[in-house]
Amino acid sequence: MTNPVFGNNVFSKAVGFDEAPKLRKFETTDIVRRLGVITPRKVVLRNYPVENPTAVFNAAITVKGDKAFIIARIVMGYFLYVSAIVSMEIPLQEIYDGTVSRRSYEANIVLYPSTKYDIWGAEDPRVYEFDGKLCMTYTGRTSDYFKPVASWERTLPITAILNGEGEWCRKYAHVMPESLRKHVISDKDAFLARLDSEAVFLHRPHMDDNYQYLTASRVKEEGLVREGFTELEEYGTTWVMPHASFELKLGWSAPIMNLGSDKVVALAHGVDNDLEVYRALAILLKYSRSEGFVVEAVTPTYIMEPRNPSELFGDRPYTIFPCGVWVVDKEKALVTYGAGDYMVGIGELDINELLGLLDKGRIY
Repeated sequence: MTNPVFGNNVFSKAVGFDEAPKLRKFETTDIVRRLGVITPRKVVLRNYPVENPTAVFNAAITVKGDKAFIIARIVMGYFLYVSAIVSMEIPLQEIYDGTVSRRSYEANIVLYPSTKYDIWGAEDPRVYEFDGKLCMTYTGRTSDYFKPVASWERTLPITAILNGEGEWCRKYAHVMPESLRKHVISDKDAFLARLDSEAVFLHRPHMDDNYQYLTASRVKEEGLVREGFTELEEYGTTWVMPHASFELKLGWSAPIMNLGSDKVVALAHGVDNDLEVYRALAILLKYSRSEGFVVEAVTPTYIMEPRNPSELFGDRPYTIFPCGVWVVDKEKALVTYGAGDYMVGIGELDINELLGLLDKGRIY
């Protein structure tokens, strides 16, 4: 079993760290109502010579008025699996009436691999509001991704901001403190949040002790306002909770909503030891300047697992990978996810039902 050196010796641990895994069971209470899928053949690229992607998956979502905007990862071939990010506009009515699976949608590539931080791929976007701006944090495959002699920073999180012209502009490449950077094999599954008036960064670093940590860090305010595309260093990293005994790893999936000024409900994904099936859970995380990070609750069971044919079979069988959640009203949220690493799945989450499950796994 891997010895989590950094978790035990370098990172602090969240309040509730020890209690959270004890509440979890290897069971699923699937509360996500499936609404439809978008397949590669139904995505028509408008700013690329090849009309359809080979795969479209791991999508985020935003909603404006009666339109949903799906921001998804695409690959055009399987040689090196290099990804870009597309955006497509979909009427909400077509999601709710079930016709989304039958229709075709125009898409534009909005982020190509183009910097040393993402030249081998732009993957798995998370889209959310932060400081009044629409942000997208995605995983960049760095220039070292395929270098056999480089064993660090093979992937890093990158945040882009939607400007007034509707363009996604890269703003931050997120890095750990200089003393730790040579120990980071990869970092991914990330997004920013503001809790107790402080900027925090939820991310999943894979360190060279071969452990993949579900963490939350703080971000210096002066780094957020630098001009141009810049490295943004996080600090004060806290190990939120370990994976359960039945899991290989955990990762953050998507922010759902803030409960007050100091709490966020976030989806995470767990991968089991046996078949390496991806399933989703939820965590209620609190941050305050006085207490630091506190795991207030965790769903005792998973809240979503592969069950439809599109989720059971694909480029990666038995995989649901939520990257997007958008609260549509006080009671419902739309969830977008990768189904089988091949197509985009869309579902609906009942927020009260989710909060009820979190109450069953409440620690504080």
